[in-house]
Amino acid sequence: MTLTHRAAAAACAASMALGFPTIREALAQAPPADSRTSEGGSGWTLERHRALVASIRDFLKRPAAWQPPRTPWGHPSLEGFWTSDSVHGVPRDRPARFGHRMFLTDAELAERAAAEEQTRINAFNASGAQTSGRDRLWRGSITFPLTSLVVDPPDGRTPPVTPLAQSRRAPRDRGSFGEGPFNTVEDFTLYDRCITRGIVGGVLPVSYGNGNRIVQTPEAVVISYEMIHDTRIVPVNGRPRLSPRVPQYLGDSRGRWEGDTLVIETTNFTDRTSIGPNGNGLRHSEEMTIVEHFTRIADDVLVYDMTMIDPKTYTQPFTIAVPLVSPPGFQLLPYDCHEGNEAVRNILSAERTEDRALEEDLKRGVVRPRRPVQADIDIN
Repeated sequence: MTLTHRAAAAACAASMALGFPTIREALAQAPPADSRTSEGGSGWTLERHRALVASIRDFLKRPAAWQPPRTPWGHPSLEGFWTSDSVHGVPRDRPARFGHRMFLTDAELAERAAAEEQTRINAFNASGAQTSGRDRLWRGSITFPLTSLVVDPPDGRTPPVTPLAQSRRAPRDRGSFGEGPFNTVEDFTLYDRCITRGIVGGVLPVSYGNGNRIVQTPEAVVISYEMIHDTRIVPVNGRPRLSPRVPQYLGDSRGRWEGDTLVIETTNFTDRTSIGPNGNGLRHSEEMTIVEHFTRIADDVLVYDMTMIDPKTYTQPFTIAVPLVSPPGFQLLPYDCHEGNEAVRNILSAERTEDRALEEDLKRGVVRPRRPVQADIDIN
């Protein structure tokens, strides 16, 4: 374990001794949702976000009195290049052994830090079983103590889907990560087609391309995502919402400042995107609302969470927290993926070749079944 990770483990132990129990209690006892904190009966509120902010600040030993820089017009500055690479080692859904515990112990954190260090070593040597995390060689060295990215409900697990959502499940939700059939472009995800990964898929950490950039104007906050080419323009000047009859892949976002926290509420989604890694998995409904919180706690750390409220798809709202970091010199790189690339065409043509081969086999009395379609809904 490096000196950095020993220090992180020590910081975790000190934080747990000095403040973590009190902060965990604050998370559990924060006031219920109201019209100023979240919507749709979600258990996650602005107060709970702020308790999480305090917890991570204590863990990182960042001064509570630290104030974010200000834009020339007085808003807290979130500007910069950010990445979710530092939570690669945090599972999305909480392993059962942690129960309702949101944070690792110092011993558990040391174990995770050692695993993260081994990933960096493997990546540097371009060898071993974990080189898919090669970006982490230069993109951040903070090992966060969350037991899961899902922080609400209290068990840290994505809620079950509704019977209606089960009836909507289809092979196309897996796209090229599944086994088809591939008959039209509609059998592919929007990620396959280099159109979008959606808001959540654009932030959840995957093998590479986890950066995003935030720039601000007096009227808007602009968020660009490294993979594919999504950019969200979020008005913060009270601009009226679009008509509900105007759905968009990234929805219709409106932001407001609550102290140093940016709160964004997004509606008007289509039912064509998903909330899994890379935007894959079971598709949400057009009635989903997402509530996001952004609070900068240091020059290089931004605490971010997002609550998904979709009663047509999930039995209750749930919240994913993704602390973002900004390593020295980090920036977005070009991502050469576009709507007219050849992947979809090649898969479709290969499927037609397979169809002809099956027909020829059948003429000779050879019945060769296709491979079964897998049922996974959340895949990278």
